[in-house]
Amino acid sequence: MTPLNALFGSIPLSGVSFLRPGMGQPLPKRTNPHDLARSVSVIIVTWNALEHLQTFLPSVAATEYDNLEVLIADNASTDGSAEWVRENFPTFNVVTLMRNFGYCGGNNRAADHANGEILLFLNNDVRVEPGWLEPIIREFEDPNVAAVQPKILSHTEPGHFEYAGAAGGYLDRMGYPFCRGRIFDHVERDTGQYDDRRPIFWASGAALAIRKTCFMEAGRFDDTFEFHMEEIDLCWRLWNRGQKVIYTPESRVFHLGGGSLPSGSSRKAYFNFRNNLQMLWKNATTEWLKSRFFFRLLLDGVAAFHALATGHAGVFGAIFRAHMRFYTRWPALNRQRKALQAERKMSFNPETMLDLNILAEHFLHGKKKFSEVVEEGEQLTEEKHG
Repeated sequence: MTPLNALFGSIPLSGVSFLRPGMGQPLPKRTNPHDLARSVSVIIVTWNALEHLQTFLPSVAATEYDNLEVLIADNASTDGSAEWVRENFPTFNVVTLMRNFGYCGGNNRAADHANGEILLFLNNDVRVEPGWLEPIIREFEDPNVAAVQPKILSHTEPGHFEYAGAAGGYLDRMGYPFCRGRIFDHVERDTGQYDDRRPIFWASGAALAIRKTCFMEAGRFDDTFEFHMEEIDLCWRLWNRGQKVIYTPESRVFHLGGGSLPSGSSRKAYFNFRNNLQMLWKNATTEWLKSRFFFRLLLDGVAAFHALATGHAGVFGAIFRAHMRFYTRWPALNRQRKALQAERKMSFNPETMLDLNILAEHFLHGKKKFSEVVEEGEQLTEEKHG
């Protein structure tokens, strides 16, 4: 048993899985008819979101791909979601959970019911278009690719990227996340400017494809995150294990977004600040923690007092509670860190952790686009020892 398995253990689940047969820079063309033979399990977690399922699930059901199954992980909904899915999509497998386990817990439990070689975690408010799956699956021809994200556009404004993942996610040198196509609250219009395939630090949990073996061996989603940044934490673990996360623009999905926690809510601030600290402590190099973690704590303090000074007392309280929770969980987090570091294969942070300060670039220098922060054609800066 590996240290990770010993630490995280196994998750008891219930339900019966069902395989649905018959559903069904640019990559080079494939000629092998078996290139897309990999089995795929699309996993959709839902909780009291019947309206979303009615709106978005038909596009998933229309997917034409052999060896595809769709699993709906129902987090104890009371709005008839499970019954509606069984009635309207009887070939889908509904995994009924006893309570609301959130995004992380629901996906983790559903994954044990999945038969697919590739797991594709899809939010319940995502619309897919014909042919969306094949470009994603082609990426797994590279044995070093563990996870893939498609281009994520806005459902309400299809000409714009969507906040949650856009054209792939990155971290700056202080551990702040941003996207290619979205920096803080500024979301870019999609004009084809990011239509090249490239490595990314993290793939959005709104549409995240991952090898099942990699997902299990890396320790799955961290249940303690509940919401927000769980996919960044997972992708960082993949990079540390010597695996790659890739963005492909040849696949497009359309995300409504904002369904779990509304933007600007104090609860969202709590999860974002708490989970970011947990993620950094678990995954960053020791050199990074020694040189930058304390300064990062100070920056959080600045953010908290700025919120208070601008009349957002709820956000101030959320940041304070997030830090208190991080400090009280430090012993458990340190045990997690030791287990993860024991299985780490890379001695440096991923090259997709960019050597720039996104706060300064955006708020001091007024840069709103990824292409202004990292000019097109410029190689991504490696930060291997910081």
